[in-house]
Amino acid sequence: MTGWQETPPTAVLILRDGTRLEGRGIGATGSAVGEVCFNTAMTGYQEILTDPSYAGQIITFTFPHIGNVGTNDEDIETLNMAASSGVRGAVIRADITSPSNYRSAEQLDVWLKKRGIIGIAGLDTRALTALIREKGMADAVIAHAEDGKFDDAALRAGLDAFPGLEGYDLAKEVSTTQTYRWDETSWRWGEGYGRVEDPQFHIVAIDYGAKRNILRCIADQGARVTVLPATATAEDVMAHNPDGVFLSNGPGDPAATGEYAVPAIRKIIETGKPVFGICLGHQLLGLALGGTTRKMHQGHHGANHPVKNLATGKVEITSMNHGFAVDRDSLPEGVVETHISLFDGSNAGLAVDGKPIFSVQYHPEASPGPQDAHYLFKRFMDHVREHKGAPAAAQ
Repeated sequence: MTGWQETPPTAVLILRDGTRLEGRGIGATGSAVGEVCFNTAMTGYQEILTDPSYAGQIITFTFPHIGNVGTNDEDIETLNMAASSGVRGAVIRADITSPSNYRSAEQLDVWLKKRGIIGIAGLDTRALTALIREKGMADAVIAHAEDGKFDDAALRAGLDAFPGLEGYDLAKEVSTTQTYRWDETSWRWGEGYGRVEDPQFHIVAIDYGAKRNILRCIADQGARVTVLPATATAEDVMAHNPDGVFLSNGPGDPAATGEYAVPAIRKIIETGKPVFGICLGHQLLGLALGGTTRKMHQGHHGANHPVKNLATGKVEITSMNHGFAVDRDSLPEGVVETHISLFDGSNAGLAVDGKPIFSVQYHPEASPGPQDAHYLFKRFMDHVREHKGAPAAAQ
């Protein structure tokens, strides 16, 4: 009779401080380096894994059952459906089970392989989350080898060469390289996605790593959208004669992206056009208005984050995904803080006095997450209508 033998690990996660965690490999084989963060959402793992704002990061899911509803071609957030969003890896607690959902078209493990995303299962994700909460988001290398053989020295060398996200401009890596039009509207039960009919307004969106559902929410308001690359100048934007300008979400350090984005945004502000920013777009707008940004200790990632609207006193449950924040104390006179995080009090929104310019740090388009903040897209379009002298929209 042979003795019991433990199955050897086929994946490892090595943090910069030397912490070495072993588990079972999922997804693509090979290795990748990135910053480890944790996401507290209970649903929407496919949207999270295709969100370009996660470029350069390894996502630890705090919800233990990831993959149980499979994947499909509708719940994808990156604008390039055939490519990865830039996510470097995924860390999950339980093994991926066979999918149980009528919308499932493919098992998560197969889907990860096709997108080149390396994953590790079987880790104590609560312990890893606690470590991040205590010490901050750590740089790490994730590796998956089917034979369970790892060259730790080589993996460590790759990690040592990773500069970290501070000072790293990732927007160029995930942005579109070509201008195109967008007219797809939100998904409806039994119908799928629609198309905007007879659009009243024209919005130019600068793509720093835009999510598909943000563009759908703008189209829902009766607008056609022209999407421009992250490096678009103010002259590029104004050449399309927009009724308003949207600054998208995206990954990386806003100060690095701001080297080319901030001058363009400042010129756009001078035109008087309505401007709306989300996430990285919010941070870039803050920089353009004279503020500064800072790296956060653990960041905010999840679909259950409370934000207080300082104008109304209401609390919104929101989706968040950011590792940098606008420093409220740096905002100049005339720029008002409109929202704050109830987790740590950090800035979550701003507006310019007397001008149709505002932004939020969270994701009002949900996907995944609640729809408490969908009103912000209507607010943006109300600014557009007022600027054009058009009639107010029906309530």
